[in-house]
Amino acid sequence: MRKHLLAAGLASLALALASPGAAQGQPAPEAQVDIAAIPGVVSGDAQWTKFWEGPMIVDGMTADADGNVLFAQEQSNSIIKVWPDGKWWVQWPFVAGAGSVSVDSQGRTFAADRSCTDPGLGLGANCTILSRIVQLTPERKVIADKFADGSTLGRINDLRADGHGGTYYTQGGLFHAKADGTVDTIVPAATPGQQGGVFTNGVELSPDGRTLYVTNRTTIIAFDVAADGGLSNRRDFATLGNEPQGSFGGDGMTVDADGRLYVTGGPGLYVFDKAGKQLGIIPVPRRAITATFAGRDRKTLYIGTLGANTPTGENWTTPQGVRNIAATIYAVSTLAAGARK
Repeated sequence: MRKHLLAAGLASLALALASPGAAQGQPAPEAQVDIAAIPGVVSGDAQWTKFWEGPMIVDGMTADADGNVLFAQEQSNSIIKVWPDGKWWVQWPFVAGAGSVSVDSQGRTFAADRSCTDPGLGLGANCTILSRIVQLTPERKVIADKFADGSTLGRINDLRADGHGGTYYTQGGLFHAKADGTVDTIVPAATPGQQGGVFTNGVELSPDGRTLYVTNRTTIIAFDVAADGGLSNRRDFATLGNEPQGSFGGDGMTVDADGRLYVTGGPGLYVFDKAGKQLGIIPVPRRAITATFAGRDRKTLYIGTLGANTPTGENWTTPQGVRNIAATIYAVSTLAAGARK
């Protein structure tokens, strides 16, 4: 199956190799970490185990109704499914530039289709195919690919199903792509001299669907969610209090059934209670960018991280001129159970 995946991404990798300016920093080697107990969340004797690894990215993770892990892989244009025993398959191929995947309570699956906007392709303005919010199940269709004025959605980052047939998504700012194809700007991306803009990345809903969380570098913003999916009452919910100087800040997020919020950041996985109090940080073996609870009982926490080991055990090195790096998914048993979405 791994050969199949490599073949699916061959064209993207070839173009990336022809674009030296798109290279990025090497991922740090895998680190040994000790997990400190966080009451109700994780025990002090819990340990990360390696669940999956490969030579392309893992992003925008979630779980399906059966507790299997789903993640987006931009380079292979795929949404990949991994069963609890580690077996995996390309569940949905031909999702161009796949960036994130989300499943709602009715079983509808949505993905961010970034088309050809990956900087590693070196296409720039020559990428004329529109980015899209797409529905993959129960039928495959485009939800939205432009704003009312005809402008494009840009390079979509993360998304979360809204439960009404649309999604909330981030692309510098925060946006809502509704089931009817209209796209609302909730908060614009930050620009020099502009007040109120944000720099978003991850987006997540509380278990009861009444609160939407969005990262804004080292701050987590929250909104109240109305019955029709509308957002109001923007406020600062929490602060990532342990980020190193110059850090990118928060990235992927997930929630557990008790409403705690988990945010990937520089030192690991932050854990906040429903009031925004930081309960602790779960250290991780590599830089985590996405997380989800999965498994039949949702009591296993999975993180997608940057970097991987080769079959001979060496830290995988990004080839010269290649922007995209390898990835590893780690798993840890938890006391908390993830929310079923």
